[in-house]
Amino acid sequence: MDAVNEKTMLFKGLTVPIRIECDPETKQFEIFVETPSTASLLLKELGIEKGSVNSSEQKSGDLTLEQVITVTNAKKDIFLAKTFKNAVKTVIGTALSIGATVEGSNPRDIQKRIDAGEYDDKIQGEM
Repeated sequence: MDAVNEKTMLFKGLTVPIRIECDPETKQFEIFVETPSTASLLLKELGIEKGSVNSSEQKSGDLTLEQVITVTNAKKDIFLAKTFKNAVKTVIGTALSIGATVEGSNPRDIQKRIDAGEYDDKIQGEM
């Protein structure tokens, strides 16, 4: 158990999926630490433990676009999106589900602005 705690120390306070592969003959094992869920990373950025129960009426906090980009970078290896822009929009969709606003606006509005090219200077590139 100490080995698992040591490997997950960077993610203190977050639920982190881990995978342990064990060889029964040699009793050797290897620990693989997966990235936390997108929602967990966003909640950490907001400094809260839970999202809003009623996300359409009660907001849990406000994220900056930079925080969304940070979370996107942390998760970019697992996204199926072809462009970084689409991956950012996916993270913004998760922000909507936990009841967070982005840049003081409804996440759907930010996604529309991204589609319109308003944030092209900050969000660009392939995955």
